[in-house]
This record gives sequence, structure tokens and C-alpha cells, in this order.
Amino acid sequence: MHVIRNHPIQIMPTDPRKNLNAYARYSGMAFQMMVIIVVGAFGGLKLDQWLHTKPVLTVLLTVVSVILAIYLVTKDLLKKKS
Repeated sequence: MHVIRNHPIQIMPTDPRKNLNAYARYSGMAFQMMVIIVVGAFGGLKLDQWLHTKPVLTVLLTVVSVILAIYLVTKDLLKKKS
């Protein structure tokens, strides 16, 4: 029979600079994703208006920009961890 002892949880004081750096890093990633998706959607909308292919290019470029944004953020997250 195993007995689990109650260990007090130690709260480690965190460095406010680390919290600020993490906040800035993730905010930057969110902004990067937003810009990529908005540019893709706007570009698709303008190309659809120019080529009269409504809404084919808007949908296509929006989906491609979402995939690109996810890829870039994932690549950035994996690079920062190592």
C-alpha cells in the first residue's frame, strides 16, 4: 500500500520581466496572425472584384492565409522552446 504524503506547495516568486516578455511575445504572435489573415482576405476580396470571380479568391486566399499564419506561429513557438 502506497501512502501519499501531503507536501506544502511552494509558490515561487516570478520575475515580472519574464511575464512581460511572454506577454509581448504572444501578443506579437497574435498580431502577426491577424495581419496575415486580414491581408489575405482583403487581397482575395480585391482580386475577386477585379477578376469578377466573387467569392472564389476571397475564400481561397483567406484559407491559405490562415494556414500560413498557423504555420508561422507554430514554427516560431517551436524555435523559441529549443
